[in-house]
Amino acid sequence: MKVKTTASVIVRILLWLLMLIGGAYIGIKNDLNDPLFTSPLFHFFTAFAGLIVLRLAFHAAANGGRELTKGRVGDIPRLETNHLVTTGIYSCMRHPMLFGLTLLPLGWALLLGSPTFICIIAPVEMLFIIFMVTIFEEMEVKRKFGDEYKAYAQKVPMVSFRAVCLKKLFSKPAKQDTKAT
Repeated sequence: MKVKTTASVIVRILLWLLMLIGGAYIGIKNDLNDPLFTSPLFHFFTAFAGLIVLRLAFHAAANGGRELTKGRVGDIPRLETNHLVTTGIYSCMRHPMLFGLTLLPLGWALLLGSPTFICIIAPVEMLFIIFMVTIFEEMEVKRKFGDEYKAYAQKVPMVSFRAVCLKKLFSKPAKQDTKAT
């Protein structure tokens, strides 16, 4: 099975993997002699917190991705859109998927229980993700959708911490009806 996608999407996915794997490697390597890293109690609590954070991140990705499919008209590469989506969670914030996925480094770090990854590397990776969204993602969608996106950006923030928006973002994704009609 061949999956069509753009070079930009492939680069982003590879960058995510590099950050998650590299952060884990550096954090664990640095923490091997740290008493906190060898504490089963610490690992129990961080693993539990990590599972919660990862679940939230994946719910955000699923909810944002499901709504984003409304922007796919015709035969276009996977993970791409050719129509601006401003409904559902996108009526609350412009980058819900990336906002949720910003939590991935922290969730992964907590799951691994690496103090260095949790306290230093994951926050730096999260800031890097925010920087990439602010600079590159915004630039790309402005170029793609022009004045329509600029008008949308005037009304809708990049992210929103309003309770109604966070509930839409992090709620368990609704199951799609797969029955043929």
